[in-house]
Amino acid sequence: MMRGAMAAAKKINTKLLWTPHLGSLALAHARAGQAEAALHLLSEALAAVEDMDERVFEAELHRIIGDALLSMQRRGEAEVEFTRALAVAKQQQARSWELRAAMSLARFWREQGKTQQARELLAPVYGWFTEGFATRDLKEAKVLLEELAV
Repeated sequence: MMRGAMAAAKKINTKLLWTPHLGSLALAHARAGQAEAALHLLSEALAAVEDMDERVFEAELHRIIGDALLSMQRRGEAEVEFTRALAVAKQQQARSWELRAAMSLARFWREQGKTQQARELLAPVYGWFTEGFATRDLKEAKVLLEELAV
């Protein structure tokens, strides 16, 4: 369905929010165990970011790339992408994307045995939020912080 909708949009030459759509499709592929297909779509999405200067989803694209690379056991490259996602989100002052990137990098570091470093990264990002604690991202961040405190 996603591919059909994107094909129809392309046919009428509309590319409104093209990068988030590509990112969502890539995420679907990644969750289906098709990391290579996901990376191909994410590469296309990053090219669209540059071509159309549509940067609202850029940080999340890098985070999703990191997840796809991690699923392929390409740990070093995944860490680079998580770090890039965090930097882009900070530069854009995109707090929600920064939270997601910080959680991905914190989880990665936890698996590397860098628990303190992971907590020091995530705690201040989580601390910026004053509302929305019922959202999935903030619930997950709270649980992760609790796990990192042990």
